[in-house]
Amino acid sequence: MRRASAGTGAGPRSLVHALVLLLALAGAWELYVDVGGINSYILPAPHAIAVALYRDRSLLWSNFLVTAEEVLLGIVLAALAALVLATAMHFSRLVRSSVYPLLIASQTIPIPMLAPILILWLGFGLAPKLIVVGLVSFFSIVVTTLAGFAAVDPELIKLMRTFGASRRRVFLSVELPSALPGVFTGARIAVIIAVLGAVFAEQAGSNSGLGYIFTQSLAQLLTARAFASVVLLSAFAILLFAALTVAERIALPWTRQPIGDLEQ
Repeated sequence: MRRASAGTGAGPRSLVHALVLLLALAGAWELYVDVGGINSYILPAPHAIAVALYRDRSLLWSNFLVTAEEVLLGIVLAALAALVLATAMHFSRLVRSSVYPLLIASQTIPIPMLAPILILWLGFGLAPKLIVVGLVSFFSIVVTTLAGFAAVDPELIKLMRTFGASRRRVFLSVELPSALPGVFTGARIAVIIAVLGAVFAEQAGSNSGLGYIFTQSLAQLLTARAFASVVLLSAFAILLFAALTVAERIALPWTRQPIGDLEQ
């Protein structure tokens, strides 16, 4: 008998399967480019992208650090703001009914159209990128945090009040711990979108970052370098997702619930 892992189910066997599938897709891609005689300016082969990753590693790394800073700071600020707002919405129905429609409306704003306006207002610095990343990340964290507050066992709250616990004590001991997994869940969703937001902001107006490198590489027909920047962005988002999963297990050990034994 062995214990099934809780959470996303991304155990060692799943990772091996995913790696095998990725290698198979890369092999099919390589074969398609070689046999089909596809122009490398249109679609570079995986080996050409790997060469670009090594050849241009200094350029890619320095610009990756710029994008990583934008994404990490944006997500941290979005998570903090989302936790504060979700708490206010949890405590006040008036705040919730007033703010929630505006939150939904904020997600209807086309980021490719908003980013150039922010660049025009705030310049080419870090601020407009943080706003874009925060905007695309904020909503998912608020929603999942609110769901965490709503998932609190009402019987547990009654028990706390029976023992004379104050409203503040109930919040800190019961409701907040219940909501924190929602913060991590929302953040894991947000990291994928945040990378896209950072790229949109950099393409709208920047002189550094992987989004900038991607745009410049395509303009110079350096397609392999452009694809290499995409590979870095994708790997970064995956690593962030995994890091948040590990951080949640360490910071919130009570969220690791066994889901039963499976037959081998």
